[in-house]
Amino acid sequence: MTNQRIQAHFQESAELKQRAAAALSQPIAEAVELMFSALSNGNKILACGNGGSAADCQHFAAELVGRFERERLPLPALALTTDTSIMTAVGNDYSFNDIFTKQVQAFGQAGDILLALSTSGNSANVLAAVEAALERDMRVVALTGKGGGAIGRLLTDADVHICVPHDRTARIQEVHLLTIHCLCDGIDVALFGEEPDE
Repeated sequence: MTNQRIQAHFQESAELKQRAAAALSQPIAEAVELMFSALSNGNKILACGNGGSAADCQHFAAELVGRFERERLPLPALALTTDTSIMTAVGNDYSFNDIFTKQVQAFGQAGDILLALSTSGNSANVLAAVEAALERDMRVVALTGKGGGAIGRLLTDADVHICVPHDRTARIQEVHLLTIHCLCDGIDVALFGEEPDE
């Protein structure tokens, strides 16, 4: 791999993040408000996604249960991507498309949030989880790309859609990770206010 090719990755990523900052600031702020309101009312956040998005779900849950950048009490967040016994049992006995749905039905309650990640917006098992969440009167924060796909079309006005304006999976995932950090920071700011040096 040449230095020029490596630099092209950095350049494309930087340019997308600049565009995304303008396009996504408002929906990210709305997602923070939705999540903070749910957590303040004793509700929780469930997160689901596949592959790199599964890793992002686990990252998000870890930041809330542990900490992001400030010491605080743990916040209730659960990645639906971590229990291999549940996922393999459901996948084997029912369908891979049900691995998140069954968990949403088991753990989700009215007022909870589903954080749904799919770079294409068309992941069948994430789409099914969104449907299950809406049936349970949960709100959805969807992180997508490539126009939002079927998940984007399913969301209601009460949900938040954060759709990265790009078609390349790697670039979308990079913005999703930055978005997750914005969500964690926003929740901390909502809890404690901005730090004096900010």
